[in-house]
Amino acid sequence: MKLILTADVPNLGAPGDIVEVKDGYGRNYLLPRQFAIVATRGAEKQVEQIRRAQKARQIRDLGHAQEVAGSLKELSVTVKAKAAGDSGRLFGSVTSAQIVDAVRAAGGPALDRHAVEIGEQIKSVGTHPVKVRLHPEVTADLQVAVVAA
Repeated sequence: MKLILTADVPNLGAPGDIVEVKDGYGRNYLLPRQFAIVATRGAEKQVEQIRRAQKARQIRDLGHAQEVAGSLKELSVTVKAKAAGDSGRLFGSVTSAQIVDAVRAAGGPALDRHAVEIGEQIKSVGTHPVKVRLHPEVTADLQVAVVAA
């Protein structure tokens, strides 16, 4: 199956890349999650537009990524969870979008929510480690404090 990637997919490619994948992987994983679109003649004309949009959001280069990683380490990021039980257990979980919003509110850079990698779901109040993939060679570690609102 021939697809055009619309998002960065680890070990496959970057947005705008035209890739050949097995039918099941494309149909069951990439297409439902909107990581890719089917490569047709009309869609291939959109490749340049996809690449331009991604470049606008992307970290410029390795040096810039290292600079952003340094600024992220200095940030104090706090996420306010809507509700928590008596034991500090959240009724839901903290999402990558909430983390991106909290980084922005703390004075940090605008991040893509897909760059935030949460190891295990954050379902309790406290401090949790989160990784942010800024560049293929640069990953920043971030400590996120979760408090009950």
